[in-house]
Amino acid sequence: MSTPPATPQSIVIVGGGFSGLMTAVNVMRLARRTVRLTIINGQRPTGRGVAYSTRRAEHLLNVAARNMSAFPDIPDHFVNWLRTRTEYDTLPEHELRERFIPRLVYGDYLRSLMHHYLSAAEFVDGEAVDVDERGVILSNGRVIEADRVVLASGNEAPAPLPGAEALTDHPGWLGNPWLDWLGRLPASDGSIVLLGTGLTTVDSLITLRSLGWYGRVHAISRHGWLPQSHFRGIEYPDFPPEGVDLAELGLERLVKLVEGHCNRLRDMGANPGIIVDKMRAHTQRIWQKLTLEERLSFAKHHAAKWNIIRHRIAPEIHAQITTMQLTGQLQVHAANIEKVSAADQRVEVQLCGGKTITGDLVINATGPQTRFTATSSGLLQNLLRRGSVSPDDMDMGVRITPGHTIVDGEGKPSPSLLAIGPLLRGTYWETIAVPELRGQARRVAETLLGETTEPTIEQKVMMEYMI
Repeated sequence: MSTPPATPQSIVIVGGGFSGLMTAVNVMRLARRTVRLTIINGQRPTGRGVAYSTRRAEHLLNVAARNMSAFPDIPDHFVNWLRTRTEYDTLPEHELRERFIPRLVYGDYLRSLMHHYLSAAEFVDGEAVDVDERGVILSNGRVIEADRVVLASGNEAPAPLPGAEALTDHPGWLGNPWLDWLGRLPASDGSIVLLGTGLTTVDSLITLRSLGWYGRVHAISRHGWLPQSHFRGIEYPDFPPEGVDLAELGLERLVKLVEGHCNRLRDMGANPGIIVDKMRAHTQRIWQKLTLEERLSFAKHHAAKWNIIRHRIAPEIHAQITTMQLTGQLQVHAANIEKVSAADQRVEVQLCGGKTITGDLVINATGPQTRFTATSSGLLQNLLRRGSVSPDDMDMGVRITPGHTIVDGEGKPSPSLLAIGPLLRGTYWETIAVPELRGQARRVAETLLGETTEPTIEQKVMMEYMI
């Protein structure tokens, strides 16, 4: 029996959002030896990242509290932590577990874990621009020595749209929806155009409503589909069918099976989203079993529908969006965007087919850039150029081993680099939500420590819909 590798003397984690923080927390809670741990983070407070750095109380989690533990082996950890806060300590258990908590509160939860577990860690406020044999190189020239480096860089800003290069300094254009835009808010008789109809657009709409801004809002996406609401479902033991391995079906047979069960649920008066939830435990294995051609076909023909059902929003948030549509304040357009251009102090959005929509403020909320080789990250570009990392077959992220070690340009496991989170879209598909990321964080920590420190407890799959 081979001896497990020694614990690295020095671990550096690049990125301080959920993925980076929880990797660090798991290292510290599982390590049997002293570890020198450094977290490099910039822009937002460590632990909060983009999602949980919001200061807006109206921005809620998209998953009920019962499924938001940061630890895969302690499923009630977040719910129990909520009991320490006065606003939740008297709520009945069933109500608290189904509550959609403000994201800023979840950020507080993560920060509390940071303070509890990472008192011995070093936190560096800076930007990593390269990794070489010396360690991690920062933009100011400082080199941080590292035996192992974890890339936890999170989501990138949206890909630039045609014409956007001429709008960089335009007051009516915002190319990154996660930057502060409230200072650019038009007068109440003005108009805002949101490019995209996903979760970021939902955040923007809810903020406008909370501010009492009642101007006109246009939201544009290829299909014009907004996220669906969480719902109360039913027990449905017929899926997956007994004896059927979903990962072995291939895309065509899987789609046929899923559509058949969705139709059965509709006939029963139940929400077909039940099937999507019941697939969650199998999704990553299904994705890895698909051929490249099947993955490309899924991304082209099925991904948009999958995303609006899979990434649902709190019922109270969905009700507000519906009200905005019913009153005419929000108009949703199904169209492809051809280009954006300046129209004096406003911005014009030209759609395929010749139609144009003009807004006093236009926000690119089309979703994160997902073509890895087109990354805007100087760090990732440098690693790509040197062959220290390689893109996966879908060019959606980095290629990794099962233990999350990065595979280099020669097809060999890197001696020092690991990855977690959105960088693994092409490998796992589902890799941006807490229920997936908490498992990844533990696996990465185990790889860094050179062993599985204790048996990973298999948890019963928790459905996101209510029963």
